[in-house]
Amino acid sequence: MKITASIVLYNSESSSIIHLVDSLILQGVQHVYLIDNAPINLQKDFVQISHLTYLHNPTNPGFGAAHNIAIDLAIKAGSNFHFIVNPDIQLGDGVIKNMADYMNLNSEVGLMMPQVLNADGTTQFLPKLLPTPWSLFRRKFKWPTKSYFQFLETYELRGAPSSQIYQSPIISGCFALLNLTAVRKVGSFDESFFMYFEDFDLSRRMQKQYKTIYFPLVHVVHGYDSGANKNFKLLYAFICSAIKYFNKWGWLFDKDRGQINKKTLSQFQL
Repeated sequence: MKITASIVLYNSESSSIIHLVDSLILQGVQHVYLIDNAPINLQKDFVQISHLTYLHNPTNPGFGAAHNIAIDLAIKAGSNFHFIVNPDIQLGDGVIKNMADYMNLNSEVGLMMPQVLNADGTTQFLPKLLPTPWSLFRRKFKWPTKSYFQFLETYELRGAPSSQIYQSPIISGCFALLNLTAVRKVGSFDESFFMYFEDFDLSRRMQKQYKTIYFPLVHVVHGYDSGANKNFKLLYAFICSAIKYFNKWGWLFDKDRGQINKKTLSQFQL
C-alpha cells in the first residue's frame, strides 16, 4: 500500500511546512509533493528533506489545479492513496494509518475526511448536505437570524453522533484522502474552480460511483480563517465559484440533490 500526499503553498512559512511534512512522513506517508503557487521559489528551504518533491508554480493556477499536478505524479509513481493537505493542518494521532487502512479495507470508498477541530478543540462542522443557492446565502450571511441555527443544525449535520462513521455528500478539501483507483475513473479536481467549491464538485462526482465518508475516529486541527468573510477579493472568488458550481449541477432544479440529502439524513434521523 503506497501512500502519498500533497500540500499547495502560497506565501507559506517554511518552518511550519517542514514540521507538517515531518509529521506526514512519521505517520506513514511515503512521499510528499509541495506545489508552491507563490512568486518566490522556496526550493532551498526544502532541498534537504527526503521523500519530498518541491515544484514551483508561480503562475498560480488555483488550489485544485495545483493539487492535480501532484495527483498525476502520485498516480504515475504507483500510489494507491493520496492525502490532500492544507498548509495550516496539524495531525492528530494515527490519522494517516487509520484512514488509509479503512479505505484499503473498503474499496467502495473513493473519498474520505477525518474529524476537523479548531485550535481550541471545538469541532469544525465541515461535512454538509448538498447546498441550494438559498442555503449558501443563509450560511454566508447568517440570515434570517430567527431560524438560522436550526437550519445550520441540519445543513452541517451537527446532530450526527460524534463517533459515527457515515456517508457525507460534501467532503472538505482542507484534509481529505483520495482513492486513486477512483480518481482514475471519475477524475481529479475540476480546474475551472480557482478557489472554493472544487471539493464540493469532486465530492459530487465521486459519490456517483463511490462512497464519500466522514471518519471521526481520528482528527486533525485546522487553522480555519474564513477569509471570504473578511476579504472582498476572497468573497468575490467565493461567489464566482458558487456560480460555477450551480451552473454545473443545477440551481433550483437539481434532480439528485434532494434524494441525496434525504438519504444522508436517514443515517441518523436528524
